[in-house]
Amino acid sequence: MTKNQIQQSASTRIERDTMGELAVPADAYYGVQTARAIENFPISPLRMPRSVIRAMGMIKRAAASVNQSLGLLDKKPADAIRQAATEVVDGKLDAEFPVDIFQTGSGTSTNMNANEVISNRATELLGGARGSKLVHPNDHVNLGQSSNDVIPTAIHIAASEVMQQQLLPALTRLRKALGRKAREFDKIVKIGRTHLQDATPVRLGQEFGGYARQIELGIQRVKRAQEALSEVALGGTAVGTGLNCHPKFSAKVMAIVSKETGCSFKEAKNHFEAQSAQDSLVEASGELRTIAVSLMKIANDIRWLGSGPRCGLGEINLPETQPGSSIMPGKVNPVIAESVTMVCAQVIGNDVTVTIGGQAANFELIVMMPVMAYNLLQSIELLAAASNNFAAKCIEGIKANEERCKSLIEQSLAMCTALAPEIGYEAAAKLAKDAYKSGKTVREMAKEQKVLPEKRLTQLLDPWRMTEPGGPVGSAGG
Repeated sequence: MTKNQIQQSASTRIERDTMGELAVPADAYYGVQTARAIENFPISPLRMPRSVIRAMGMIKRAAASVNQSLGLLDKKPADAIRQAATEVVDGKLDAEFPVDIFQTGSGTSTNMNANEVISNRATELLGGARGSKLVHPNDHVNLGQSSNDVIPTAIHIAASEVMQQQLLPALTRLRKALGRKAREFDKIVKIGRTHLQDATPVRLGQEFGGYARQIELGIQRVKRAQEALSEVALGGTAVGTGLNCHPKFSAKVMAIVSKETGCSFKEAKNHFEAQSAQDSLVEASGELRTIAVSLMKIANDIRWLGSGPRCGLGEINLPETQPGSSIMPGKVNPVIAESVTMVCAQVIGNDVTVTIGGQAANFELIVMMPVMAYNLLQSIELLAAASNNFAAKCIEGIKANEERCKSLIEQSLAMCTALAPEIGYEAAAKLAKDAYKSGKTVREMAKEQKVLPEKRLTQLLDPWRMTEPGGPVGSAGG
């Protein structure tokens, strides 16, 4: 809504800030600074993630309690702020947060948006009129705080809480699903592949065990990200000195928030580091990028292993979820795995934005906080949703095509690798080439050329034996 549109509205109120007067919709809980931000940043439909707004409410609620306990805020306004902030936490006032992501780099517009909404709702609870500032947005709601320490703190809280509530459970489900398939498929021997070429045998369960371990390591990466996010900027106020803030304020607020979220937060050891840079967000985003790379590998392998059904690898059968073609009847595509790869691409792209945002740190302040918040939270939520969906609609329903796995093993020329320790690398290579030219298997050619006694050939060319360490020692290929 433009300034003229606001002024022309029949239902407005006039509010004043340090820049003068401005009309604000009469029924809005937000105030004049939010209205200026709406005018100034008509950039996109993107808004601050709900999780960050929730975290803002938690900070303001805890701040009111702490400021009251420190004798800095009277009981009546403190009670009203707590009630209003609780409505923000619960999502009842989400419509009152209209500020674009592409705004002031510190996120000041979002912090003032929260201050004004809570101020006006608290004022209303005390019987005052919206805009009257009976409960003041700066003097009461923002007491002991600055946008420069509140916004990064809210982002840390939001990211860690969403990781705890959404991403970790989703990755745990996916890891368990892959682990169950690893055990289910452990006795199925298949051909291995390196460079997309035939290699020595592996067990299908070993492949899935590798995937499960990737996700297990991903869970550890999320926990490392949470540790990086555990130090918060709150208490540093404008530039890190803590001006206008009680020295006990941050520790007391974060103790309350830690208890409410189930995540651990503590005041930063050095406020100048915590506010002038956001290496912690860059680190957290990097961990998410690594998880995305892991998921991309797993999803692509699943697509390849299930390719076919007759002219591809076809070693596993994927759950059929929907028709795959508007022109080819009966075609079914690996759509769940494809959706995962697109999520991974988005997360990797988001990480680039967060990384660039991390470089936008000049002297005492970093000035790309809102877009860093948006991309980081989107990455967490996308990875959580995609991991859950991947487990539920793909991994848990995979069936092994055991006969197909068996039939491909004997065709592999890499079977000759097991003979190399006894007949030598060069002789084994010649055997493979002869087998290829003749169209015969390595086993058939080895018998024909009598390179070893038949009993020994049977022992060495046992596919199961090749999936475990041990046996004759020699070059194992590449």
